[in-house]
Amino acid sequence: MSRFDILRTGRAAASGQPSTLKAVQHRDAEANPSAAALAEKFGGAVKRREVIWGETIVYVDQARVHEIISWLHDDPSQQYDFLADVTAVEYRDAEVPVEVVWHLRSLPYRRFLRVKVQLPKGQPMAVASVYDIYKSADWLERECYDMFGIQFSGHPDLRRILMWESYKEGFPLRKDFPLRGRFSRSEQLRQSLAQNPEARYSMEELSIADAFAELPEDMKRRLSKGERTGE
Repeated sequence: MSRFDILRTGRAAASGQPSTLKAVQHRDAEANPSAAALAEKFGGAVKRREVIWGETIVYVDQARVHEIISWLHDDPSQQYDFLADVTAVEYRDAEVPVEVVWHLRSLPYRRFLRVKVQLPKGQPMAVASVYDIYKSADWLERECYDMFGIQFSGHPDLRRILMWESYKEGFPLRKDFPLRGRFSRSEQLRQSLAQNPEARYSMEELSIADAFAELPEDMKRRLSKGERTGE
């Protein structure tokens, strides 16, 4: 049985149980069969594939990434039903494109696939949002936007999630971001103290974060009356 065949756990498990892979090759190991399926389905939109330390990476066309990820999620032969992460990578070499990365898992088939889109520097840093496919993409895409400046077209509420909305120093994980920031430390402190933390959250977010009970009484009264505190 190939290590990519379907494996069931619990009461549905067969006699053999999943085990940790050993002696994994650095490169040129067996690819996740989803890579071949993608190439057959989407042709030239799948630009290349790599297998590094047993993990399959597929590079796809920027314009078709939403269509590709939607197919991986919906097709019965794939069932990538779990979005583990959305992130980005910028390399020090100025000629190397920025990469947007989706980490996808198929729980029924016990498969992992890393999907990448390359965005050349000097061009708009934008890709399609996958929020309509995975609701978990909401905060993941916001963090990627906050740290790298990637615009996710179609995201319902794309705003900063770690830095405050009026943060003016850029995107902290980009290579052009100065280690000490673009402003003096006194100016950074002044800007931080000037922020209104209420403006960053809706009542729904505060409730989800279990922070509502810890708010000052006057703020709780205003929120309970429906006063708008977010954008």
